[in-house]
Amino acid sequence: MKFNKHSHLEGRHATLSASKYHWLRYSKEKLQTWFLTQLQAAKGTELHNFAALAIKMRQKLPRNGKTVNQYVNDCIGFGMTPEQVLFYTIRSFGTADAIGFREIEVDGVMRRELRIFDLKTGVSKASFDQLLIYSGFFMLEYDMLPGDLDFVEFRIYQNDSFEAWSPQIEDLAYVLDRIKTSDRILEEMFSELID
Repeated sequence: MKFNKHSHLEGRHATLSASKYHWLRYSKEKLQTWFLTQLQAAKGTELHNFAALAIKMRQKLPRNGKTVNQYVNDCIGFGMTPEQVLFYTIRSFGTADAIGFREIEVDGVMRRELRIFDLKTGVSKASFDQLLIYSGFFMLEYDMLPGDLDFVEFRIYQNDSFEAWSPQIEDLAYVLDRIKTSDRILEEMFSELID
């Protein structure tokens, strides 16, 4: 049999795909809810892309209290870099929505400041754990210890406001240890599998 060619669909996934087979047994209501969730996720991706472009172009948005506008304007104001990959190993890396690091002189003393901001477009309560992990990847990639950072601020922008948290040295040390330990465990497992 000669199969039909669908080159325009290569690399794409259907909403009702075989790999996401759970929809096969959804009720009408569950299917509708699931589909709306998929649409919201796609919208979230587009909003992230829009925000990243606006930040890269340093294009401030109207101050109207909307989540994306506030996020973009604050990132620009702090001179942050959007969609930055932070790499430790092939098993341990991630992309921060926005990150900023700067060394500034205050009263003759150099201060190191790290900011990581996250844009959330869903309604579920977000956790700072994701940003804590990004800070760990940052410190590991750029060979820093928690005590090397004089100021760290995380922000989660969601539902037309933001929540901020400044982790303590203990929080940063904890995430560094967890990343290194977990990565080492996975590396050992992988080595055993290929031996």
